[in-house]
Amino acid sequence: MTNTLKKRRAPKIPLMDLDAQYRAIQPEIDEAIQRVIKSSGFILGKEVEAFEHEFAAFVGSKHGVGVSSGTAALHLALLACGVRPGDEVITTPLTFIATAEAVRHAGALPVFVDVEQDSLCLDSSLIASAITPRTKGILVVHLHGNPAAMDAMLEAGGRYGLTVIEDAAQAHGAEYRGRRAGSLGAAGCFSFFPGKNLGAYGDAGAVVSNDRAITDTVGRLRDHGRRGKYEHEVEGFNHRMDAIQAAVLRVKLRHLEKWNRRRREIAARYRNGLRGVVACPQERRETVPAYHVFAVRTPRREELRAYLADQGVETGIHYPIPLHLQPALRFLKYEAGRFPAAEQAAQQLLSLPIHPDMTDEQVDRVIDRVRAFF
Repeated sequence: MTNTLKKRRAPKIPLMDLDAQYRAIQPEIDEAIQRVIKSSGFILGKEVEAFEHEFAAFVGSKHGVGVSSGTAALHLALLACGVRPGDEVITTPLTFIATAEAVRHAGALPVFVDVEQDSLCLDSSLIASAITPRTKGILVVHLHGNPAAMDAMLEAGGRYGLTVIEDAAQAHGAEYRGRRAGSLGAAGCFSFFPGKNLGAYGDAGAVVSNDRAITDTVGRLRDHGRRGKYEHEVEGFNHRMDAIQAAVLRVKLRHLEKWNRRRREIAARYRNGLRGVVACPQERRETVPAYHVFAVRTPRREELRAYLADQGVETGIHYPIPLHLQPALRFLKYEAGRFPAAEQAAQQLLSLPIHPDMTDEQVDRVIDRVRAFF
């Protein structure tokens, strides 16, 4: 009888680890949730108001409004900025569909412009060619937590009389020329989906702005157009933030800068370890990315992903189908090949694990496995 044992594999490396994050701050989270339960104030209220003030201050904006999701934030911000049925909003095809959905919910049409090869954000040099008499605004996405070239976006907005709105759903704490993403345009929109850098324990979102009229409008629209308890000034929506989410977010906000620093450390370790092996995202001098996603590029994506899965490394793909090729948006009549940079990126990007609870040993294992594949 042989006593030869099979070699035990190292534990899997997850793309994200929300359980590890919870364990690290469990007493704070549990106390915050219990505080809301004991208060019996579950929708909006003091907890949401406190989070709104704290988050707006973190971003560097004067005002903030908590809402039910990142999609709701985009939708209500567009309405508050004057986007109406028949208008057009210029945006990127390389993003989550909520960006275009929100434009449609406002009754407008998304008009796509290709992305830059390096940043993967909206290519500002193409904006002028997309403007028509119906163009109302530019919806800029800070993809993967990498800030877009906001100087150029704001210059285009000023030149053509367009409102610039930031989709900062992946960019909590990211910076552009010393200012935080979401604080540069007319309004900044955030998602607190659980997997985000600042994530709730359910859906939640926020709109920030230096323009009180915008946040006042968002505040009314999120709560059935209400001015008083039973006085409804306009037709609105049920897009209210619940207090438990606000309480959780207040706890996590205290840790966010530390978590983002760790993400940047991991990103730097990836870049150093994978230099000359696979294309990695690069930092521009004017930006401090938040690294919600660390996506490498390779034409052998599916092979690499299968190999890493076999090696116990979980990966992701953000986003495999550009918006202009999504079945839901077929009516816009964009053809394949219209936006080559976005389409190529969609075929080649592979997201590696990156979250604050990753150890250096785990990061090095991912690097070792990628290097082994190539």
